[in-house]
Amino acid sequence: MMTTEIAFQDIRSLRKMIDAKTITPGEIVDVFAGRIAAYNAVSRAFITETTEDAATAAAMLTHTDLAGSPLAGIPYASKDLFDVRGVPTTAGSRVFHDRIATEDAFAIAQLRAAGTLSLGKTNLHEFAYGATGENDVYGTCVNAYDPTRLAGGSSSGSAAAVAFGLVPAALGTDTGGSVRAPAALNGLVGLKPTIGRVPTHGVVPYCWTLDHVGIMTRTVADGADILSIIAGYEPRDPASINLPQENYAQDLGESISGLRIGIPANFYFERVDPEILMALERVKEHLSDQGARLVPVTFPDMEHTRTVSLTVQMPEALSAHSAYLQDRGELYGKDFRAGLALGQCVLAEHYVKAKRFIECYRQQTNALFSDVDLILTPATPEIAQKLGTVKTTRDGVDEAVGNAITRFTTFFNMTGHPALTMPCGLHSEGLPMGLQLVGRYFEEKILFQAAHNLERNEAFSIPLPNVDA
Repeated sequence: MMTTEIAFQDIRSLRKMIDAKTITPGEIVDVFAGRIAAYNAVSRAFITETTEDAATAAAMLTHTDLAGSPLAGIPYASKDLFDVRGVPTTAGSRVFHDRIATEDAFAIAQLRAAGTLSLGKTNLHEFAYGATGENDVYGTCVNAYDPTRLAGGSSSGSAAAVAFGLVPAALGTDTGGSVRAPAALNGLVGLKPTIGRVPTHGVVPYCWTLDHVGIMTRTVADGADILSIIAGYEPRDPASINLPQENYAQDLGESISGLRIGIPANFYFERVDPEILMALERVKEHLSDQGARLVPVTFPDMEHTRTVSLTVQMPEALSAHSAYLQDRGELYGKDFRAGLALGQCVLAEHYVKAKRFIECYRQQTNALFSDVDLILTPATPEIAQKLGTVKTTRDGVDEAVGNAITRFTTFFNMTGHPALTMPCGLHSEGLPMGLQLVGRYFEEKILFQAAHNLERNEAFSIPLPNVDA
């Protein structure tokens, strides 16, 4: 098999090759190390590469190790907010230029114990503050389908790393859509689990209330397999939920007949690219053909949701960074520094009111799940925009490009419900279009089951990006 073919295999296919002894974990690491060397300058995906450490770890894997975990011998990457023991955690900023992790983040420790191989730390919008992925220090990641377009953010490097074939899977963080949106823009599967399902211990915080650990993969099954490893309980994380680990891939392939799929009657299908709307119509037709029942649902008033989110984000970000501002304030990028200044202007009364709004949103969204099992929306209202784009215009309404990228994802960080994005077709401009499925708390299995059903329909599959041309 050619190097390019190996680079774009999903995790389960790579494991079959390892089990069949047609390739070794060390040889897989060599393939991806070569890809990183060849394409990182274009993609800007990696800040720190640890391919030599991965090769050493691969050589130490025993037959027992490989037999003990479905992810053993598989490379991955993580957004440079995750602590990896002995490796810098820059958070995409000059502020953390000298920060070396002394222990693994919870998710990294789980993956290490499962025999996975870390290839390095990926690029991001500085301190995860932004949906475009623009970074003045480490460069701006580009879209694998068109390098003149944004990869999206803030987990831009994780998306670019998988989409460019530099790694088969990556971890990111999702505070307003920072995993789901770039995954959708790059033709990947992006998962934000239920809040508290994957501990954030060892991850540089942006906003404690809204931060989630997320996963980017090529396939739904790979996402389910990774979640089965990294979900767990960590008492040092106040948001962590003490629930048993599950096999999230267990129900893949099961029928979705009888599932009730909520179709929002407001907000989520407004001011959307017509081709994305057409793709969602095809998705709805498929779901109906599979025996699912489409049920209209009405969300609460969404007019102030972004304001509510920001009113919580910026004071919490300011609190997280207060220890560094006096000594290292000049090292912050002007974009994030402006955000921290905004946090200083938010009154305690405003913050408390925003938190009360969030609790109302959670209760109102939970009420919707009394009538439906899942909710379907577009992943993003627009395809990936050109590098340097400041605003988009749709139906006569101007919108900041970052706001457009995460318009349909932000709300579910406030409610904490699990949400998954995946491809649903290729736009006429040659860029991926995505859908979003949202489920009840801790019912990721149903989310994966429905997503897997959609993934098996070739009408929603997209070609691989032609990055080797």
